[in-house]
Amino acid sequence: MGGAPSTPRNTGTDDVSVAEYLIATFVGEKSFPLASDFWNKLLELPLSSRWPSDRVHQACELFAQSNGYTRHLAKLLIHLSWCLQELLEASDAQASIYKKAVNATYISSVFLKHLIENGKSDSLEELHLSLDESEPVPHGFVMDQDIQNFVMHSVLSFIGSTEVSPNSYVLHQELLNFMLVTMSTQLLSGPSPGPGDSNPFIDAAMAQEKSIVCLAVRRLLLNYISRHRTPANAKSYMYSDGDSPGILERVGSAAATFVLLPLNYLVNNSGDGSKNPLAERSLHVLLILTNYHKSIMSDESMTDKSDDSATSESVSKVHVFSAGNTFSKALANARDVEFDRSDVEGNAHPGPHVRIPFASLFDTLGMCLADEGAVLLLYSLLQGNSDFKEYVLVRTDMDTMLMPILETLYNASMRTSSNQIYMMLIVLLILSQDSSFNSSIHKMILPSVPWYKEHLLHQTSLGSLMVIILIRTVQHNLSKLRDVYLQTTCLATLANMAPHAHHLSAYASQRLVSLFYMLSRKYNKLSELTGDKLQSIKISMSGEDDCVSEDLAAELQIFTDFLRLVLDILNAILTYALPRNPEVVYAIMHRQEVFQPFKNHPRFHELVENIYTVLDFFNSRMDSQRTDREWSVQKVLQFIINNCRSWRGEGMKMFTQLHFSYEQETHPEEFFIPYVWQLAFSRCGFSFNPDAINLFLVPHQVEKQIGDGRGEEEVEGNEKVQEQRIVFDP
Repeated sequence: MGGAPSTPRNTGTDDVSVAEYLIATFVGEKSFPLASDFWNKLLELPLSSRWPSDRVHQACELFAQSNGYTRHLAKLLIHLSWCLQELLEASDAQASIYKKAVNATYISSVFLKHLIENGKSDSLEELHLSLDESEPVPHGFVMDQDIQNFVMHSVLSFIGSTEVSPNSYVLHQELLNFMLVTMSTQLLSGPSPGPGDSNPFIDAAMAQEKSIVCLAVRRLLLNYISRHRTPANAKSYMYSDGDSPGILERVGSAAATFVLLPLNYLVNNSGDGSKNPLAERSLHVLLILTNYHKSIMSDESMTDKSDDSATSESVSKVHVFSAGNTFSKALANARDVEFDRSDVEGNAHPGPHVRIPFASLFDTLGMCLADEGAVLLLYSLLQGNSDFKEYVLVRTDMDTMLMPILETLYNASMRTSSNQIYMMLIVLLILSQDSSFNSSIHKMILPSVPWYKEHLLHQTSLGSLMVIILIRTVQHNLSKLRDVYLQTTCLATLANMAPHAHHLSAYASQRLVSLFYMLSRKYNKLSELTGDKLQSIKISMSGEDDCVSEDLAAELQIFTDFLRLVLDILNAILTYALPRNPEVVYAIMHRQEVFQPFKNHPRFHELVENIYTVLDFFNSRMDSQRTDREWSVQKVLQFIINNCRSWRGEGMKMFTQLHFSYEQETHPEEFFIPYVWQLAFSRCGFSFNPDAINLFLVPHQVEKQIGDGRGEEEVEGNEKVQEQRIVFDP
């Protein structure tokens, strides 16, 4: 039983037959012990071997039947761990060890993935991640240790401790593919993590020592920053003769064809991902790890003695709480390699932590923010890492980060996902919470904005452009998406910016007044409809009309809030920054008739009052200087600039300065876990049996549900939307 099978004679031209024989033996019913030489022969297959994907699928089916007895998956994972440990311990690792590690990684990925996506039990018993008690084991191996913990320790240690070089590049990339496969157990569960979910490998990753976690997070970030290109010596090995990325046909990676076939049911790939596959996989493995959430159930028993009887009843109380995420904590505690606040303030952080070059990370994110994964990483850092947020806010080249975001929002109607729009707007809201940011963006002047087509923007400040894009997003949403959370985020960001506005451009000022006009028209229309509907209800007394009336009233209240918020924005500029914003005064004077209907309106009059105080001040002075000649635009603007010097704000009512902050929902994982996996699918070419996915709906499932009679709105309602909390800080 301990021997190795005899292999066909290799004449140098029959690598395929040798590979088929060894794989057939691996998936067969005969069990080979850990110490058998069979494993060396299997893992020493030539990297150039080829094997058709249909044979791979056949092998996987056979393996699923035999693995329960042979435990070959568990043994292969142990050999993978040993290979990685040998590479870590060797001062000058041999190419043969790398080859064995690569083959072990490939073959493990293929058969593990098949077992996961075709599993029948909730606890994934089909994996059989243990050895038989009668299994003879080599000296030094602990029989009862968790194999998933053993392999994840080795994988994360290798990733974190080994530099990426031309020799190690392929192994690094395939270990990241292996990580994606092991963590794909999440796809089997619903979008709300529960105590019954089985994720043995990712749970094992979370249980690793802090030092290993920090090294792994550091390496993943450095891979993303460095953006290593595929070395020339790896391309022929990784790709088929057609040099088609993602279609791997060799036997170890032939099987990887099965793992990495291009996704055909969930694709949103711009094609840029293939340029830096290691960076892409590093990013998405990091996002999956840092957004993982494990629910733990505790059962507390307590005795109920509420009655006077001699007997007492035992009552069980079940609590569900969240286990900590070590990778998320490591990312949140990452420090700049160039500067650590503890060096100056003496607040040393105990234990190991991630040290990375913030400058390089900032520049890389700036280059990649058209990609959703980069936006999500930026959000995670700004939301969770105070050091990185502070670093971003003191940068003097904020255009590096803001321009890609603003351009993407400008082109939002062109196949941009709603989640990407949400995340970008939340990033802007988080940044706008800082007053220095709101001031600095108005000091940076952009010579031109070539991608903005509606209007020539010349010598416009970055702050003015941000105002223009946010208003444009609101207007687009009013006409197309009608999303309350999106509107609220945009207006909250504008409200945070308003008191710090400085020389807002003419176009930005005009768009701000136009936004008020657009919202006021919608408000007036809803007011009329609500009034008419109330009148008809009094006549008909219909229950159906009652529901319609409630919907109209709710929508009217929403637009009331929006309109008040825009008036608050205008008030903040006029109250705190009028002398610095003559173009805003000009825009209000030019369209002053749009405010007239609200001058005595019970819901708005106190907010409109300040606007009329400003109008009265400038109109009266203009009337006193009128002559027979006409007032040109330039003359009116110069008049406003001159009179701004004598403006003292007399008669202005002081309102509480608005300040909104972003807070995550109570269960953000219900949004982020499905989202990061959808990104992994679209960017990494990772495929999975769509019928086995419960984490989110895939397109063919949506079509099936609509075909079964469920409407599109009902189907869309099943997807968790990131409903952020925007909190007003008084």
